[in-house]
Amino acid sequence: MKLDSTKLLMAYSAVLTAAFAMSLGGGGAVAQSGAKTSFDTIDVKRINVREDDGTLRMIVSNTSRSPGIIYHGKERPHPSGNRGAGIIFYNSEGTENGGLTFGGETGKDGKVSGSGHLSFDQYQQDQVIQLTQSEYDGRRWAAMIVNDRPETPLDFDLAEKLGKMPAGAERDAFLKKLEADGVGGRQRLFVGKTRNRESAVMLSDALGRPRMMLKVTNDGAASIDFLDEKGKVQRSLAATDKQ
Repeated sequence: MKLDSTKLLMAYSAVLTAAFAMSLGGGGAVAQSGAKTSFDTIDVKRINVREDDGTLRMIVSNTSRSPGIIYHGKERPHPSGNRGAGIIFYNSEGTENGGLTFGGETGKDGKVSGSGHLSFDQYQQDQVIQLTQSEYDGRRWAAMIVNDRPETPLDFDLAEKLGKMPAGAERDAFLKKLEADGVGGRQRLFVGKTRNRESAVMLSDALGRPRMMLKVTNDGAASIDFLDEKGKVQRSLAATDKQ
């Protein structure tokens, strides 16, 4: 049967009208600029939060859709590969400046591992404040850490090169040289619990060398150690020392 062109046009119009009516009614809400929509439950794999001009300010994602490193809006692979589920923060230029990541599981070997990490970065650099915890096979540590970072921006080409280097003596030597040169920054303050279940406060100099250690051991012994530039204890004060 041959359809008249006018009837075909009318039928097509009726379908569009019905679809539009459903979107306004029981079928859902049409998003409008400035409009607010309420949901009871949202299941998503990733959310990008942007400024009105499109600048990225935050990403909430699962593991598979976690972002690489985004610098001035340009994304490149993360040196460690997939960083896992969490929230990544970005500054007003669309450059990463901190985040919240977390995880935990029982591995195939039966050993438990877990972590939680909240950090904020220096401008165009790496994290300077960390609130972090980690555990593996019954050994746990948790701390607040403050770091120094170089004045120069992060070298992403260097990070990519390091990420591609296989584990071994060459990579270890390369990492040791970078650490000696202060390329990755230096830790200045550690306040937390060590893997040996000691409460500790460690203060380090501008080269990242520990110079003062306040600690309370698992059995309750308290002490203050003063160290030289090589880490050797120069003086130690214990709670049992006589005045």
